[in-house]
Amino acid sequence: MASNFFGITDTGKQRQNNEDVFIAEKSGDGNFIIACVIDGVGGYAGGEIAAEIARATILEQLQYIAGDIVPLLVNTFKIANQRIYDEKAQNKELSSMACVLTLVVADLLNNKFYYAHVGDTRLYLLRDYSLIKISKDHSFVGFLEDSGRLSEEAAMDHPKRNEINKALGFTREIDHDPEFVETGSSPFLPGDILLICSDGLTDLVDKSKITNILTTGEDLPAKGKKLIEAANNKGGKDNVTVVLVHNDKERKQHATTKPTSTATKPVEQQEVVAKPVAQKEQTPATVVKTKGNGGTVAILSILCFIFLGGFIWQFKKNSEFTVIPKKTDTLAAQPIKNAQELKLQDTINKLKGNTLVLSAADFKQPIVLTDTLHINKDSIYIKTKGEIIFKKDSTYKGPAIVLAAKCKYVVLDSVAFDGFRVGIATRNDALVLKNVRFNNCAIPVLTGYLLPNMKYISGRSLGSLFKADTIPSKTTH
Repeated sequence: MASNFFGITDTGKQRQNNEDVFIAEKSGDGNFIIACVIDGVGGYAGGEIAAEIARATILEQLQYIAGDIVPLLVNTFKIANQRIYDEKAQNKELSSMACVLTLVVADLLNNKFYYAHVGDTRLYLLRDYSLIKISKDHSFVGFLEDSGRLSEEAAMDHPKRNEINKALGFTREIDHDPEFVETGSSPFLPGDILLICSDGLTDLVDKSKITNILTTGEDLPAKGKKLIEAANNKGGKDNVTVVLVHNDKERKQHATTKPTSTATKPVEQQEVVAKPVAQKEQTPATVVKTKGNGGTVAILSILCFIFLGGFIWQFKKNSEFTVIPKKTDTLAAQPIKNAQELKLQDTINKLKGNTLVLSAADFKQPIVLTDTLHINKDSIYIKTKGEIIFKKDSTYKGPAIVLAAKCKYVVLDSVAFDGFRVGIATRNDALVLKNVRFNNCAIPVLTGYLLPNMKYISGRSLGSLFKADTIPSKTTH
């Protein structure tokens, strides 16, 4: 195992089986470190199976990592959740199984890490001898502790400490809640250490003790084993798992010791500073040349004014005949929006929350679109009371709905699209559909990806999770 990441798990002192599993390895291309702790839930065998399904799914989906990493992690959680739930449906003995987990992808090349989290496993960042809790516990007691209503000591002894409200496998779909999976990214600086652990550690070992172990001069395996020992010395009530990732790149301290030195400035800043110096060196030669050719410059200036005046006169003359036809043509080409689509676009634009409920009583059937409806919110859930149909105007050729590049999570629930060439145009896997119908649409959903111009592109397009059925699935309004 490499020296900058390490994982270890232990059954503990009171359990007969270990429902924890972990991942601590490099991605298939070697560019990232995958670190994950998974804690199975559901009793003997069940928790182990759920944890192993999640582990196998993560390794499968993260064989190749590129592009926008956070959506990739969320999609991986969705697939793992579906597989765990399907396994439960086939085996009644596993009906209560689930798992909680924290997944990290560390990019040491760019000094950054990305994470996704569900449950009460935890992610910590150690920087400059200070231990910072990054993830939030998805439990009532965890909420009280994270919000400062409960001390760490009181939370560790609380009788409902291990009652969680989120886990993979609890429900068939996790798309209905945009905050079900906690995600984020952060700088991962040289010298930083990431700690991912199960609650078997944090239920028994306080933050101060963990910090003391992590700040010793020992290597990662020694630190990991000491954390396990600390939990077992406190009784080892649960399985305990620890994964550590260290950004072992050399720290650069010279910027603080020589604040006035130009050697510490970025290359771009050095170039900007150098240009005025070069201009000052050329100034004497330029002044001498200007003085020696004063008469020539004056004559050329007069000729320039003459040509410029003639050009302006000719431009005004031509403008008298061209301005009015151009404006008339432009106005004639613009579609006239109807009241229904204007009302709907205005409602979307002015929405303050993330949920929009459309009632068929408020919008006449169908809503005829003469232009595109634009969704520019980061996340939005659009659902209906009674089915709402979007119908293409006979002269309109564009898509019914376009999602902006900033959209990360857009849910459309119980709507229909009729006659469009493109029903929905989206980017970067932001779209979630529930009971949506496409009637006579040549391209129901068109997904595009924004890629930099004239660059070598590497990456993957996430697999579609859309399913078709002859009857609507149950949904909560």
